[in-house]
Amino acid sequence: MLESIFKNMQPVVKNLLIINVLFFLATTVFAAQGIDLNRTLGLFYIAAEDFRPYQLATHFFMHGGLWHIFFNMFGLVVFGNVLERIWGAKRFLIFYFVTAIGAASLHQVIMGIEIYQISGEFFPDFQRLNELITVKNGMISYPRALSHMVDVWEIGQIPTVGASGAIYGLLMAVAMLFPNTTVYLYFAIPVKMKWLALGLGAYAIIQGIQDAPGDSVAHFAHLGGMLFAFILIKIWQKDKRNFY
Repeated sequence: MLESIFKNMQPVVKNLLIINVLFFLATTVFAAQGIDLNRTLGLFYIAAEDFRPYQLATHFFMHGGLWHIFFNMFGLVVFGNVLERIWGAKRFLIFYFVTAIGAASLHQVIMGIEIYQISGEFFPDFQRLNELITVKNGMISYPRALSHMVDVWEIGQIPTVGASGAIYGLLMAVAMLFPNTTVYLYFAIPVKMKWLALGLGAYAIIQGIQDAPGDSVAHFAHLGGMLFAFILIKIWQKDKRNFY
């Protein structure tokens, strides 16, 4: 089955796979030289000092580890091949970028809300925070008056990386177009696509609301990918001449 999938890989899916792998290899090579590409190409909060507009288009080619890229690329190949075969290269590429950027946009909004709840403003002065809050030997130092702003500062220090938002969008699309198609979780547990999408969406909401300490997964980005996939497909479905 896997051999057949990779043998018949669609061109855009293949190119996206190659680009992601090249970015991952480049990250590994540069890391050996003491250069962290995730901090250059990953997506920071829009008000953070390290934010750059191009990060909206580069962060979903970056990944935080081998398993991270493996599962994302596996989802790209499995779900992407189905959709590109139906839609064609151009429409599939549009869908991929819309869901990836849409996921990042929702994640930015959620970070902004978290920051506002702490600081009372959506765009605090991160430059000042970076000047007053420092890290030495793994310990964070800050003036007592800024103790309530440490969590805000930490949000501005962490880049978002990964294609997960787009992959969740692809999953959502397949679930909408082929809701009763059965897939096998861990190659063993049969589940229909509609229930898989519903379950993963519910999980993303629950985990995002809980915001457990140490959880570095951008759950609302996953949800954003699914949301923008739903909206875009509904827009396309208004054209009754096409099957979307």
